[in-house]
Amino acid sequence: MNTALVCSGGLDSVSLAHILASKGTLARIVSFDYGQRHRKELEFARAAAERLDVPFHLVDLSGLGAALTGSALTDEIDVPDGHYAEETMRVTVVPNRNAIMLTIGFAIAAAQGDEAVAAAVHGGDHFIYPDCRPAFTDAFAAMQRAALDGYANVALHVPFVHRTKADIVLEGARLGTPFAETWSCYKGGDRHCGRCGTCVERREAFHLAGVDDPTAYEDPDYWRSALKAHGS
Repeated sequence: MNTALVCSGGLDSVSLAHILASKGTLARIVSFDYGQRHRKELEFARAAAERLDVPFHLVDLSGLGAALTGSALTDEIDVPDGHYAEETMRVTVVPNRNAIMLTIGFAIAAAQGDEAVAAAVHGGDHFIYPDCRPAFTDAFAAMQRAALDGYANVALHVPFVHRTKADIVLEGARLGTPFAETWSCYKGGDRHCGRCGTCVERREAFHLAGVDDPTAYEDPDYWRSALKAHGS
């Protein structure tokens, strides 16, 4: 089925783009400028669309993002270092971010005649981000069936929602996903910092998957101490 992918440019969503493309179902990539402090990730989303030869839709939500205050991703708040499942990482929550993006993704898919919208939410996101949990994705899919009733039939495709990031790395590697052409770091420097929650999670996922990590980190060894401090 033709599928529109909501893509951040990160490891998870770019891997899903390659998975869908390998099946011949990737119809388009949809990304969002929501006023995030750095937009570097969007360059990687656009590059994935170009590499996979599908349309790229960049939706400008920067005006809305200005009102979504209180997150380290949108405000001048320090991004904390440490394990991604620490309480301190809650400061990276942007309220309703996935709900907003998926709603727009469904509208675009319905207008373009696509049959599904895909998102790469996964099991590792459940602790911090409420709009990555199965309860949310199930409820959202039901809401969209009602919202588009009689107009379009668009399904929500979340193949990783019960899986780990290491699972994503394994499947992405199997299909030749260029992991070096993805961006996870919340700090947006020249290289991945290696210390924020997403960098620690990324580095750990490659380790657990037994796949070489091509990512250049400012602090490539910090993840070990972060896992130890968390008791992992």
